[in-house]
Amino acid sequence: MKIANNKRKSTKELLGIKDFTDYGLATDSGELLFFKIEPVNISVLSNESICYKVNNLAILLTQLPELQILSTDAKENFNDNKLYLETLEKSENKKKIRDLIQEDSKFLDKYQTEMATARQFAFVINCRNLKPEQVFDTINNIVKTATEQGFEIKRMEKEDIKRLFAFYFDASYNGDEISDYDGEQCVMDNNYFGKFEGRKDI
Repeated sequence: MKIANNKRKSTKELLGIKDFTDYGLATDSGELLFFKIEPVNISVLSNESICYKVNNLAILLTQLPELQILSTDAKENFNDNKLYLETLEKSENKKKIRDLIQEDSKFLDKYQTEMATARQFAFVINCRNLKPEQVFDTINNIVKTATEQGFEIKRMEKEDIKRLFAFYFDASYNGDEISDYDGEQCVMDNNYFGKFEGRKDI
């Protein structure tokens, strides 16, 4: 008879994450290295410059075929709000109210445009079955190759990776510092438990 396994898995186990390493993140499928890429505002570039950038990226991916690209938006999603305002405007009979709704919609458009530059890009590579010294050589090779193709690149440290995950999983749009363990900030705050002194209902 098969016995059901009722053990609840932690968030790390569900995501296949083991722990942070000296260089990146250990997972069930290997050690992942993350490299932050400074984005380029192509809206101010000429067509020739854009083609040059695209060509450089193609060369980089050819030289490092195992490289993956991760893109996250450090901004809110405005689509649902826009649809709500459009529906509200159609159902509103008073012109003054419709005008106010249109102003709100214009504000969202402007704010979304300003926040478009808040996107973050990262290169990710899996160092499966590599020794620490081989991982270090891999890091140097990636930085060297990417720099030669005109990319501003930097290996992400532990706090950078945690912040990237916060954006990716919508846990923190502001990229606030995230504790390693849930509730850690309360335990470390000496004043937290002092707030309950004298409480008879605890």
